[in-house]
Order: sequence, then structure tokens, then C-alpha cells
Amino acid sequence: QVRLVQSGGGLVQAGGSLRLSCEASGGIIRINDMGWYRQGPGKQRELVASITSGGSANYLDSVKGRFTISRDNAKNMVALQMNSLKPEDTAVYYCSADVVGNTGSGGYWGRGTQVTVSS
Repeated sequence: QVRLVQSGGGLVQAGGSLRLSCEASGGIIRINDMGWYRQGPGKQRELVASITSGGSANYLDSVKGRFTISRDNAKNMVALQMNSLKPEDTAVYYCSADVVGNTGSGGYWGRGTQVTVSS
């Protein structure tokens, strides 16, 4: 059973930094793309950043230059370093992984973690 366990997040003032981490476990053969999504109050879930197994990253325009996604393939982990945070970054953040596992392949989600940026 594949699980994605998130850590990090919390409350920070505008201009501050936070780091999110996510570790995948459970019958994993390999992980293709990993990413971070967010869903703000009254908004649809959006892709914030994604990274391939080879390390190629893509970012939502509004976070470019402020957020950095990274991964450790050996540990099945993905992280999101968030700097210069703005109130509009407030959201529940979810990690995602496209997993090839012992019992099949599919997309998996973390449970979400709240990030709140105060002005």
C-alpha cells in the first residue's frame, strides 16, 4: 500500500520561509513525476511545482523565483522550499507522486498540510 506522508507547513509572516517534505513508501518500484499542489480558500486545486525523476522542474508562474522543488530518488522524497512567502500563498498543500508499485501503477496524494501566510 503506497503512502505519502507530508511534514512541514504552518504559520509564517509575509516574506518568511517554510519547507514542506513528503516521503513515499510501500511497495514502490519507482516513482516518475512528483509534485506539489495547493488549494486556497474558495479556489480550485492548482499545480505549484513538479519534478521528473531526472530532476527537471516546472513551476507555477506566480511562484517562480521564490519556490524550489527538489527530490531524493533514493529516499522517495520530494521537498518544496518556499521563500518570500505572500499572503496569497495561503493554502492547503498536497504532495503527489506517479508511482509504479508492486501491485500496479497510479497517482497518489498526501493528506495535505496547511500553509498560512499572514500580512
